[in-house]
Amino acid sequence: MGLPVASARVVRFGVFEADLKACELRKHGFRLKLAEQPFQVLALLLERPGEIVTREELRSRLWAGDTFVDFDHGLNNAVMRVREVLLDSSEHPRYVETVPRRGYRFVAPVEQAALSPISSVTSDAGESSSTSATSPTSSSSSSHASVRTWWEPAARRWLTMPRVAVLFVVLLGSVAGALLAFTFRVNHSATPTTALEHSTSLVVLPLENLSGEKDQDYFADGMTDELIANLAKIRSLRIVSRSTAMAYKGTRKPLSEIARELNVDAVVEGTVMRVGNRVRITAELVQVSTDHHLWADTYESQMGDVLALQNRVSSAIVNEIRINLTPEERERLAKAPAVSPEAYENYLKGLYYWNKRSDENLAKAIGYFERAVRLDPRYALAYAGLSDCYAIISAEIFGTMPASEAAPKAKAAALHALELDPTMAQAQTSLATVKFNYDWDWSGASEGFERAIGLNPSYATAYQRYSLYLIAMGRAQDSFTQIQKARQLDPLSISINFSLGWRLYMARQYDRAIVQLKDTLEMDPTYELPHLVIGQAYEQKGDFELAIPELKKAVELSHGTPLMVSALAHAYARSGNRKEAENLLAELQAKSKTEYVSPYYFAIVSIGLGKNDQALDWLERAFADRSNGLVFLKMEPELDALRTNPRFITLQQKLGFPTA
Repeated sequence: MGLPVASARVVRFGVFEADLKACELRKHGFRLKLAEQPFQVLALLLERPGEIVTREELRSRLWAGDTFVDFDHGLNNAVMRVREVLLDSSEHPRYVETVPRRGYRFVAPVEQAALSPISSVTSDAGESSSTSATSPTSSSSSSHASVRTWWEPAARRWLTMPRVAVLFVVLLGSVAGALLAFTFRVNHSATPTTALEHSTSLVVLPLENLSGEKDQDYFADGMTDELIANLAKIRSLRIVSRSTAMAYKGTRKPLSEIARELNVDAVVEGTVMRVGNRVRITAELVQVSTDHHLWADTYESQMGDVLALQNRVSSAIVNEIRINLTPEERERLAKAPAVSPEAYENYLKGLYYWNKRSDENLAKAIGYFERAVRLDPRYALAYAGLSDCYAIISAEIFGTMPASEAAPKAKAAALHALELDPTMAQAQTSLATVKFNYDWDWSGASEGFERAIGLNPSYATAYQRYSLYLIAMGRAQDSFTQIQKARQLDPLSISINFSLGWRLYMARQYDRAIVQLKDTLEMDPTYELPHLVIGQAYEQKGDFELAIPELKKAVELSHGTPLMVSALAHAYARSGNRKEAENLLAELQAKSKTEYVSPYYFAIVSIGLGKNDQALDWLERAFADRSNGLVFLKMEPELDALRTNPRFITLQQKLGFPTA
């Protein structure tokens, strides 16, 4: 690496350059806001790249001997500020490495650089990172006044941690406003180097938790989720969905590589850092084709009146995006419902566990969402999350709660969410799911999914659920169209990639299903559902030697859920191993004495054993239970042995599937 000497004027590293004489740090030519003391820490590290600079050396250089100051606290704060502005991490350092009990080392390659002027396009993207692109109002400006004083010792105050939640609203306002500001410039500016020519797609990378506390990951992840969800309300933008964005958590790929993989024009990235009871959030927007920094800003403040903060952000958003939005979009984005910080905190925890999708984690998510709505009965998003949890915990894929218990709760929560916010695509999707899974209101479900997609065309889950409805109705090609739309929005979602394979299986395209599901397992070999359906596909092809190991793997990974056990028992029975099938049936019967096991699973085992009348008895009990498995009666290959039976035909008629 090139080693700059102390007299070097400009030092370059990565996309940054530091003017040591002017005490300025720039990224992509934009001046970044960095106070004098943190800059001097950075400058000293840059003078000796690759070497350890001890804490005592930093003290003697930056703090005079007769200065009365908490040196350790001051240095820690200065280093954290340097890392924050560089989007660096103490755990995975790209630039500043901590050498325990000794000091710090600058680990990135550095070189002397020719003097480069400050970019002349700063007036397009904001004068600098110290001036927000979403600060046209006096209220927004006042929020920045607190930013400039936070790190001064006189300004430190003790606060309660749950209040940190509301700061995200400020971040959301700035990113949404800045994003739409540059979208407007795309359509109206004659300067192609300062704006995207086709600003139609972006990804919000996971906000990095710089607090050093792993138990705060849910907070950073939750803010990422909400930022994605809110930006996705803008129909003119394609926003990469949550599952795909989170796949890049902790990676150090260049932004250009990520953008190429996801086929997006711009990237939002940022950090969340907590010091004591304070939080600082930094975000930036980068045009990837030119590696051009369009906007960046930092927010730091004590957590105050949630409603006042949200109202100020709403005003800033409306002022920035009025020209670019439809009236309906403007109304949705301008809403600032009052949400208590404690309720928001519980909502983020519920969202964290919901995204893990297991019986145990769904139960935890329900607990947090219920706590959120108790704390704030007008919190629409928390009701939508609660509805989603109840809607799938009793579905065939989990089946750990009777539909008679879960379905009314799922429906009530979805309706309550829509009473509070009729424009919420998540709640519309949740309600349509209940109508499909348990009400068997086929037209109502279809209309609900279409309404959700109309409200938020970037909501991948709405396409995924609509695809599920369509395959159940026997409309395979339409189902494939919808699931491919979901994959375009969320290409790295394991759930959506599994869904495509499962739809292929239901359409009896077994070879294609196996290929797709094996591709899904490359993303996560421990995901039990692809093993299940691969095994079922091999079984339908008559290849039991390949089917049974896959089904045994699914049982093992799921810790013996009834869905997996019944599928394995069915395969054993069809392969001629009735003894193993009977043993597994006995296991299900024993389990049913202590917990709920859907009658649908017993029907599947009975079909494998050739006990068709017994299977129909179980299916009729499943009908009485409103078991979710019955919605696939028209398509499920495992039910083929019953299709000519008059009792089965009568049962299918009772479900009232559409004829067209």
